[in-house]
Amino acid sequence: MTPSDFRNHTGVTPERLERLQVYADLLVEWQRAVNLVAASTLGDLWRRHMLDSAQLLPLIPEQARVLVDLGSGAGFPGLVLAILGVPDVHLIERDRRKAVFLREAARTTGAGPQVSIHACGIEKAPALRADVVTARALAPLDRLLPLARPFCHEKTVCLFPKGQDVDRELTSATRMATLRVEHRPSLSDPRGVVLRLEGLGRV
Repeated sequence: MTPSDFRNHTGVTPERLERLQVYADLLVEWQRAVNLVAASTLGDLWRRHMLDSAQLLPLIPEQARVLVDLGSGAGFPGLVLAILGVPDVHLIERDRRKAVFLREAARTTGAGPQVSIHACGIEKAPALRADVVTARALAPLDRLLPLARPFCHEKTVCLFPKGQDVDRELTSATRMATLRVEHRPSLSDPRGVVLRLEGLGRV
């Protein structure tokens, strides 16, 4: 997938596409020194990372303001969603080198005023009340939901891209909580889905 293909899929504005290109170029540069993403994915960065992140934007409630991204890594999906317009994004990443990259990426893309970076473990992050919680390739659902729950209020939406083992994960997770669950086909991976969960904050 090229940047033009990405724009055709998402309808992103030229200005935001340019900022995402700055982000992509910086990631490739830093990847030489810091293992930010799997090296095998760099050849298809716009599909595997940019589109995989951007596809969450239409699933975010219009009134949502605060987004918490757990285990942000190289900034997917949180930093992409900030560049696309989510107003108050918190990236939680315990790896100090990755956190340094996130600060530089937020600065160079112009997303800095919208982004707070917490270089700590999830359990040590500040108490935040999130309208949206995201996590990508962080943990199976039975481990992920307890990590997300402290950030949730009654109307929080959780958005978790998942792979082909999603049904097995859901079977385990539903023993822990009664949730409203929607499956959305992944735009970036025909084997994957995006889970949209509600109700975690009421448990």
